[in-house]
Amino acid sequence: MSERIAQVERKSKETHIKVKIGLDGRGDRCDIRTSIAFLDHMLELFGFHGLFDLEIEVVRADTAIDIHHTNEDIGIVLGKAVKQALGEKAGIRRFGFAGAPMEATVARCIIDISGRGYFKLNIENDKVGPTKEKEEYSLSYLEHFLESFAHTLGATISVTIQNVSDDVHTNVEAVFKSLGLALDQATQIDPRRQGVVPSTKGIID
Repeated sequence: MSERIAQVERKSKETHIKVKIGLDGRGDRCDIRTSIAFLDHMLELFGFHGLFDLEIEVVRADTAIDIHHTNEDIGIVLGKAVKQALGEKAGIRRFGFAGAPMEATVARCIIDISGRGYFKLNIENDKVGPTKEKEEYSLSYLEHFLESFAHTLGATISVTIQNVSDDVHTNVEAVFKSLGLALDQATQIDPRRQGVVPSTKGIID
């Protein structure tokens, strides 16, 4: 099997971002420089637990205003890189499901690399109060990042956070860990389907 590696560069008026990903890596070869320290840490966890070799460099950002564009654009470029690395998606498992706990909080991620970009964040909690933001990051930024990622990858992604913590770090870290684990499952090659695209249509766009 040829190496499943992709390198994508995207320039806009707000940002200039470079991403390189190897889907069949070890997870310990990550170099993340997004200009958002908290997101750097989250993406390192994503790469480590997904066993991806991952390099992300934000060459230019408009973070002097806020992190909105940079956060979303990183999700866009990362999604494009994963999609490019998958090629025609022949032989992949396509579906992935994983959960990750942090104290009482549990994040679960379900992925279908279907060609249909869709994202849904579900919060299961009797009482969800305001969360303490960490380095400007929030659950809203998490939602924007994953929506951008799902649409450009062409995947349906559903994330559920159970027992939401008032500390956003706990919530977001559990999500990125579960995302890495689930995406690793979905992108793995199933030996029973070598060379076959996992769709009754014969293609996944």
